[in-house]
Amino acid sequence: MTEYESFIKNKIIEFVNTDPRNVLPAHNNMRIYDEPLIGIADADDDYFKEFQKPGIVGKNFMLPNDWLNGAQSVISYFLPFTKEIRDSNRMPGMPSQEWMSARIDGEKFNNAVRAFIVEELKKINVDAVAPCLDPRFKIEEIVSNWSERHVAFTAGLGTFGLHRAVITSKGTTGRFGSVVTTLRITPTHRNYTQYYQYCPYLTQGKCGACISKCPINAISENGKNNKMCSEYIDREILSIYAPRYGCAKCNMSVPCESRIPIDTK
Repeated sequence: MTEYESFIKNKIIEFVNTDPRNVLPAHNNMRIYDEPLIGIADADDDYFKEFQKPGIVGKNFMLPNDWLNGAQSVISYFLPFTKEIRDSNRMPGMPSQEWMSARIDGEKFNNAVRAFIVEELKKINVDAVAPCLDPRFKIEEIVSNWSERHVAFTAGLGTFGLHRAVITSKGTTGRFGSVVTTLRITPTHRNYTQYYQYCPYLTQGKCGACISKCPINAISENGKNNKMCSEYIDREILSIYAPRYGCAKCNMSVPCESRIPIDTK
């Protein structure tokens, strides 16, 4: 691990582990996230241009150098939800209050992590930007111009599952974030070559547990209907619990909830 890579990773881990905002005050200060996973991608990685293709992310996906002139690296991280948060959401039906709070208040903390990384990089006289905090970030028809999940894939953190969540060494339940920087950091080695390599259903024809977990049958052997999922959350959950919302039942009590469900050796 290089000096800068070690510096950045240690700073992020320390912040997540010690910052007092990583709790839910309304739920007895339940801790939101466990220690994060961190990966690095080369800003010129060929995958970034591939994401602009139709059916992957799309033409509006902005490259790292579009966000920051002279970009060299992209820092990606995964904040895994604690077991307490996950356990609260196991029952069928509506998402738990704890889960919805973790989804919304947890994303506020995720934004604090993004801002912290940018600040720390600028302290060592390099430029940085968190795309999801940038005024240019936008979502049109449920597709954004920067995908934290696809960035995580590029940075070696994991591959997609049938449910379209990213399967990391700590599972799928959590939140991703990233920062683009002019600092050159050694990229993380990817232990995979395919988008769905960690999904046992799509690689071995086994599992498919997420199909039966979806409360509205938005997941089939052909994948996930994102539009159907989004409309359900807006109609059945956000309309009642706004500004909080969430679901993720397809990620609960399935083999990839907190680990990679296949042998990666």
